[in-house]
Amino acid sequence: MTARVLVVDDDETIRRTLRINLRARGYEVEVVGDGRSALDAHAAQPPDVAILDLGLPDLDGIEVLRRIRETHATPVIVLSARHESDDKVEALDEGADDYVTKPFGMDELMARVRAAQRRGADTPPGTAPVETADFRLDFDRHLAQVRRAGTPGWEAIHLTPTEWRILACLATNRGIVVPHQTILRSAWGPAYGRESNYLRVYANQLRRKLEPEPGAPRYLRTEPGIGYVLDVD
Repeated sequence: MTARVLVVDDDETIRRTLRINLRARGYEVEVVGDGRSALDAHAAQPPDVAILDLGLPDLDGIEVLRRIRETHATPVIVLSARHESDDKVEALDEGADDYVTKPFGMDELMARVRAAQRRGADTPPGTAPVETADFRLDFDRHLAQVRRAGTPGWEAIHLTPTEWRILACLATNRGIVVPHQTILRSAWGPAYGRESNYLRVYANQLRRKLEPEPGAPRYLRTEPGIGYVLDVD
């Protein structure tokens, strides 16, 4: 089945260039030039991958991303002329899977599209469940539950596909420091390894969701300059 890519960019030249290059690689492509059209196109037929510019003429790209994430886990590659670290962190924090700055190399972007396409919601088979006093993770059922202070019972929470992949990598090596490169390649694909800033964003998100005190994490710990460890034993 042919994979579909939704391209959202207000620059006609970029839209045309991406349409030509993606079609040449066998993708079905839909291109739109503004945020509202992007949301309409996504709602009508969710793509396998979306390439989303942040500087759109109506809705900001971050708002488009936020609305997509309310209902879908579509892999989203943000394409932007914004080079500031804060912009990248905000996009990743809102659920972007990847961030590519303009001007970009076409071969690199196509490699990232292929990697995003391969990343589904599935986690590695056979990942053993994790249960602590504060949260439970069932990887086969994609069920995450937390126990909040002062509330009875367990509360189900939502984890993104990328968060599940990161946790699966750490849970497979629970109690062991997993290097940044290993986590990146497990969660994003073999072309990744230097984007440690991605991991900082996702680690903070996971702590906010799972840890009773995110500012003083008990379970998801950082080993500065090395990687992360899931300490649940």
